[in-house]
Amino acid sequence: MKTHVKALVVGGGAVGTSIAYHLAGAGWDDVVLLERDELTSGSTWHAAGLLPYFNMSYATTHIHDYSIKYYKTLEEETGLNAGFSVVGNLRMAQSSARMDEYMLYASTAETCGVPFEWLTPAQIKERYPLLRTDDLVGAIFHPTDGYINPADVTMAMAKGARQRGVKIERKWQVDSYHWTGDHWDVTVTKMVEKGGNLVPSDEQMVIHAEHVVTATGNHAQRTAKLLGLKIPAIPVEHQYIVTEPDPALVDWRKAGNPEHPVLRDADAKWYVREERGGWILGPYERNAPARFEYNVPDSFRADLFPLDLERIEEEYMSMIHRIPTSETVGLKDDFNGPICYTPDGNPLLGPAPGLRNMWLAEGFSFGITAAGGAGYYLAQLMVEGEAEIDMASLDPKRYGSWMTTEYAARKNEEAYEHVYILHHPDEERPACRPLRTAPAYDRQKALGAQFGCVNGWERPNYYGPLDAPETFDHDARSFRRGAWWPHAVEEAKAIREGVGLIDATAFTKHVVKGPGATAFLDWFTCNRLPRVGRINLTYALTDHGTTRTEYTIVRLDEDEYYLVSAGAWTAYDSDYLRKSAEDKAAEFGYIEIQDVTTQWGVFAIAGPKSRDVLREIVKDADPATVLGNKRFPWLSCRDIELGMCPVRAIRVAYTGELGWELHHPIEMQAYLWDQLMVAGAKHDMKLVGARAQNWLRQEKSYRAFGNELGRDATPLEADLPRFVDLSKRFHGKEAMESLGIRSKCCTLLIDGPNDADPWGREALYDGDTRVGRLTSGGYSVAFGKSIGMGYLRPDLAVPGVKLQVRMFGELWDAEVVEDSPYDPKNEAIRADG
Repeated sequence: MKTHVKALVVGGGAVGTSIAYHLAGAGWDDVVLLERDELTSGSTWHAAGLLPYFNMSYATTHIHDYSIKYYKTLEEETGLNAGFSVVGNLRMAQSSARMDEYMLYASTAETCGVPFEWLTPAQIKERYPLLRTDDLVGAIFHPTDGYINPADVTMAMAKGARQRGVKIERKWQVDSYHWTGDHWDVTVTKMVEKGGNLVPSDEQMVIHAEHVVTATGNHAQRTAKLLGLKIPAIPVEHQYIVTEPDPALVDWRKAGNPEHPVLRDADAKWYVREERGGWILGPYERNAPARFEYNVPDSFRADLFPLDLERIEEEYMSMIHRIPTSETVGLKDDFNGPICYTPDGNPLLGPAPGLRNMWLAEGFSFGITAAGGAGYYLAQLMVEGEAEIDMASLDPKRYGSWMTTEYAARKNEEAYEHVYILHHPDEERPACRPLRTAPAYDRQKALGAQFGCVNGWERPNYYGPLDAPETFDHDARSFRRGAWWPHAVEEAKAIREGVGLIDATAFTKHVVKGPGATAFLDWFTCNRLPRVGRINLTYALTDHGTTRTEYTIVRLDEDEYYLVSAGAWTAYDSDYLRKSAEDKAAEFGYIEIQDVTTQWGVFAIAGPKSRDVLREIVKDADPATVLGNKRFPWLSCRDIELGMCPVRAIRVAYTGELGWELHHPIEMQAYLWDQLMVAGAKHDMKLVGARAQNWLRQEKSYRAFGNELGRDATPLEADLPRFVDLSKRFHGKEAMESLGIRSKCCTLLIDGPNDADPWGREALYDGDTRVGRLTSGGYSVAFGKSIGMGYLRPDLAVPGVKLQVRMFGELWDAEVVEDSPYDPKNEAIRADG
């Protein structure tokens, strides 16, 4: 075996073989893949091999699309038939809400170029007469996907990898990883058969690898321990059954009819496909347990769990309801095996937190579907530094160090159960909550707060009725304007017309200080640094010149800075900040970085009356002037006292109104909340949640990281030249300039349906031509209509251009408007008093 390699891939399932194949294809000619047993011996061998396009994620849809197209090329390249049956995928709906879900999903498919068709119940019955359709309202049909043989596609990718120079070694287990400073020393042990088990032998060696990729599937917890990481990838039991031949199906096929597509009755929580004249039923039932929470037993190889058919009885009966001819057909075979999940159901794909040249490809609940695309885009990340799509939503660092085994196991069970539960865009799943709560949580809950979860934090989405039942938020969800919508409207109006208070404690916060801090941040970010006591909005770029992170930078002293960034991305931002500082310390000097997120709470107060509320409780020698423009101008920071609470007050407002962020010691939050509530009552202050805030920031064209801002567009393409100082040197500058303006971010006002707003996934059209997509959407209280932000060709991203946006299958008029359509001169936010 080779002992010095460019890349070592650990894991020989579909994901690992695809990564090895694509790394070799990207030009790395020194790649080794290790498998502790035989190729496909993990979850790959018992996977059903389905290739569904359906996914609400833009990045994951691209990954699935690549896989489906790539698998069709393997036989020509390798001579091995991957067993791809392109029968299509028919996803049925029993309710109008389910059809709304499909139409929202279709927005993502449309923007990614994925083909689909709509079918009525009559059309379904005409094509597939064995199906009962009288209780359906319709279906979405993907004609180009289907199912594949998992073992065959893995072997084809393995052969393709070997043809490209990859060495594949079986029966080798990794026992330790050690980073030397420029490569990994990976200790591996030869595994041997003994009494039907696979056990370590005395044969050991060390492989020196510049890069390591772990694709260890069910063994992810062992990998986590070896690397000293937390990886929330834990398997969940998945059962499926195979029936004996169905005579009606056999006759149907004998008559020359085509194979049925993969059938999905999402409301019944199952998929069904043909299998040698019979049917395979795969349910996603409730109460499927997580397994191997700490490790996979050495005795568990290509094994299965005992069946629990009672657990899937409801789904089995619903199959008989949908395919009546299956009622008298016996069971031929059954499977109950582990499939790895993550808390949100998406894989962990990208660089490992805190480590150099270590890449994770773990937690693939739809591993066969995703394997091809995961290999392709991860290879781009590794070889070129970035992928052509923004992979942040799949980054392993979306879960922080607060995550525990218990959390991952219970959330993974929930993710499994929710595969076919309606994917409302305003959905908030309940498992493991509340977990991370700020001190004001109970006070907010008592006042009607309905919470969302951001990076484990509980954050008010909106405030519902005080007498609302426990199920209010669940029942309020919709693909259109849910029952929460009127509450968010009133909250948004309160900030525009009076004053509102928002809990923003979940913000990520870092302190950067030391002799090298100023030079480092000047290089690390694209805007000029603020003066002491002032703030700036700025961006850290990738090597390719696209947007890696957005920061509000507060300069506390000559060499001390307070950085505020998105609450959902704490570990993601912290890792990049620390690694970048580490790389530049020799050049710039000592740089100290502290993650102080949990030390500071944040309230945002905004609206024309916000200064009046703060004056009620501010303590100052001259309280009449302490909050005025002369002593406290816009875009500045001041240490003030609100009652007995010391506050780092920042004069900014994500809502675009007069306002302040009140950063305070977290242990004083309950006290400060009470002070603000008493003062606010005199001015009719309203409590405001994140949904109203999201609408308001779109009226000001404020870009949001993860929506308008990401690793697939530069700050200039986001149309933010005022935050880019081209007179200085900064990381990614040359790459950003060389990319030019491929597309441009803009704001649109939309004359949409009277019961719905866009969610930020919709396609934009100029006549019959798709010309862009929305990245954010919502309702504007200032203009009384829907609003959205998105990307268009530069020639169309001009105020006054008339377009259409696709919502619920129809095109609705939209117009590009000037940036910051509400208060474009910023008169409200600069108001004196």
